[in-house]
Amino acid sequence: MMNPWRLRLLTQLETLGTVRAVAQAANLSPSSVSQQLSALESETRTRLLERTGRRVRLTPAGVILARRARALLDHMASVEAELNGFGEEPAGLVRLGAFQSAVHTMAVPAVAHLAGVHPRLDVEVVQLEPHESVPALRVGDADIVITTTDFDEQPLGPDLDLVPLATDPVLLVVPPGHGGTGRGPADLAAYADHAWSFDMPNTYMANLALRLCRQARFEPRVVCRFANYLLALQHVEAGLSVALLPGLAVDRRYRVETRELTTPVNRTITAAVRRGGPPRAAVRVVLDALRHGPGLPPWAGEPGGTDPATEPGPGPGKA
Repeated sequence: MMNPWRLRLLTQLETLGTVRAVAQAANLSPSSVSQQLSALESETRTRLLERTGRRVRLTPAGVILARRARALLDHMASVEAELNGFGEEPAGLVRLGAFQSAVHTMAVPAVAHLAGVHPRLDVEVVQLEPHESVPALRVGDADIVITTTDFDEQPLGPDLDLVPLATDPVLLVVPPGHGGTGRGPADLAAYADHAWSFDMPNTYMANLALRLCRQARFEPRVVCRFANYLLALQHVEAGLSVALLPGLAVDRRYRVETRELTTPVNRTITAAVRRGGPPRAAVRVVLDALRHGPGLPPWAGEPGGTDPATEPGPGPGKA
């Protein structure tokens, strides 16, 4: 009989790549993870790991078991949830991962709504950016994630079911009363001489903003970098910079102005769950709350929009 907990460690190793990363995710020491994987080899009487230098990797048998185990673990969780909630309202824990700008606009309103109608349901919200959320979903550390479909470095493969939620434009954010650049859609070339606020280097929005500026034939003069959109908005509000931000990130408590781009750039926002049988009732009601949530700003349109920026997608980071 194979131990389900050890099987989960094996699936995490396939996704995360190193014993150290698995140990951090599972809150264990690397030696404990290695011992548990060795015990799994004894249980299966099969060599699942091989050492390459100072690292270990899965053997072909280990890869097969890890992929089969993921489906088995999901099915076990689904059966357990069905038995626990048979004939009752949705209950139990649902772990929801969401990128920064979707936490307060989508996740929190949905959870607040659910708290009033399903008191036995617990939703744990964790901020996970696109490069973090999909791996977390695949290894079972999240039940639902809110992500984007245009993140090429972390493709949403056939092992996931997607529920479109909205489209979100990338906007130029300028200080209040900003003059000299006209009205209507913004031509980024007109802002070539301005100071710019960027996300951290090599992040999703930093790479996207840099690519759009270069498409407008200028190199932006970056005067600050923030990992938090609220800090970027404060910097723009003070008249110190301009920025490119997702529409969901623009908090109306800040006195800034937003303009669409002459060549619109939209991202498609979707919820993702692991594929493998019907989702349990608790997951279904969270998905429904996200789809019909009241927290979206007016510019977040119906899902199904396209992103005309067809070059390879930007790297990891805030979304």
